Amino acid sequence: MRTNQHPTIAITGSTGHIGGGVVEHLRGSGLPLRLVVRDAGRAPAGAGDVVEAPYGDRAAATEALRGAGVLFMVSASESADRLEQHLTFIDAAAAAGVRHVVYTSFLGAGPHATFTLARTHWATEQHLRASSMSWTFLRNSFYLDVFPLFAGQEGVIRGPGGDGRVGAVARADVARVAATILADASVHEGRTYDLTGPQALTLAEMARVIAQETGRATAYHDETLEEAYASRQTYGAPDWQVEAWVSTYTAIAAGELDVVTDTVERLTGTPPMSLADVLRSA
Repeated sequence: MRTNQHPTIAITGSTGHIGGGVVEHLRGSGLPLRLVVRDAGRAPAGAGDVVEAPYGDRAAATEALRGAGVLFMVSASESADRLEQHLTFIDAAAAAGVRHVVYTSFLGAGPHATFTLARTHWATEQHLRASSMSWTFLRNSFYLDVFPLFAGQEGVIRGPGGDGRVGAVARADVARVAATILADASVHEGRTYDLTGPQALTLAEMARVIAQETGRATAYHDETLEEAYASRQTYGAPDWQVEAWVSTYTAIAAGELDVVTDTVERLTGTPPMSLADVLRSA
């Protein structure tokens, strides 16, 4: 491995599923890694080069990224100022001399996407395109891993998803793709990759797979929009977050997530995991 010739790879999100998975894949590669975290105490065990810098702190982020050539930027946690955090961190990366950013975006990201958070991803992409850095966008579908969680304790997935289909992707597959790209990032400059699972399922079909694999009764209730907003108001969440929750389902109903690609297998050489695979591995 050309360790001394390979640029330092700065990895964000290493305390989460995607970034943590990337670190596991690259840990023994000999590539120079730097983990950028909000809390060094939560960094993966055995991590060497660890620096603290929140996305919204430009000065800290600039210092943390100085000397890194490639940045794996996992999108920030959902918040009212998520886009502002993204733009600040991107500006810090450019100021620090980062040459290439690999960003976890969303399938169908666009200014008018039904899923409201996909609009934030689009604005982030546009800021990266306008920067001095090269970029690679990983446009992930919804994560397969979260749909069993949507069923909750009562075993019912509730939302206005209709009969729409979603080619959801396993988080483990996103991490595998990202690690593959980061190992030779220059090959992927200017590329946008749509990442999905092996099939597009309706929410009713997902409920049946969950029930079959877990042995726990699971069903799908197709809510009306009025029901969807009312059932989520009980959480006391801000309006933007409730809108994001509901638009998860309306985007599926609109057919915007009815997409299946061969990208995972083409880039990694291994087929993507199905919902049954994810449940069995858990």
